[in-house]
Amino acid sequence: MRVVSRILSCLFFAVVSHVALAQTRLTVTQALDFWITNTENEVVSAADAMPEAQYSFVPTTGEFAGARTFAQQVKHLAANNYRMAAYILMQTPTREQESETGPDTVRSKAQIMDYVKGSFAALHRAMAVINEGNMLEPMAAFPSPRQKTRLQLAVDVVGHSYDHYGQMVEYLRMNGIVPPASRK
Repeated sequence: MRVVSRILSCLFFAVVSHVALAQTRLTVTQALDFWITNTENEVVSAADAMPEAQYSFVPTTGEFAGARTFAQQVKHLAANNYRMAAYILMQTPTREQESETGPDTVRSKAQIMDYVKGSFAALHRAMAVINEGNMLEPMAAFPSPRQKTRLQLAVDVVGHSYDHYGQMVEYLRMNGIVPPASRK
């Protein structure tokens, strides 16, 4: 399911970005940053919608052994954002970013909100360095043998974020909270 979600996200991203570029002459940087901003708006508003007392929520009814808490979902998403931004910027991710867990010291809702917001700021900086000349160039350091270009990492970060955003939405609804995107 996760693979299908990522593939569909990537295809959608590619089609919409191509149409957007053709119609408005956006740069690659602008097209990618649009998707980071869109993802940021959805994720940050969903993270903020969960009351701090419910940040430790994890589903228990059904097959949820080993499922992450809401806080862990948000930290995981943010750690991966930082990780991918580091690779795109040709920096070395920290141990917590590489393990996609985030720092142990980030615990409260306020700290987690700052962490996730910071991760999107890092992604905006990373998108700013991607251009037509380097988007498909293989990088010296990369997270997996099948993801060697900045464009692949940018697409992955959007797909990955939306995968966990979907889980965040489920957690919100399990707690009787209508996700902000559904309130519009």
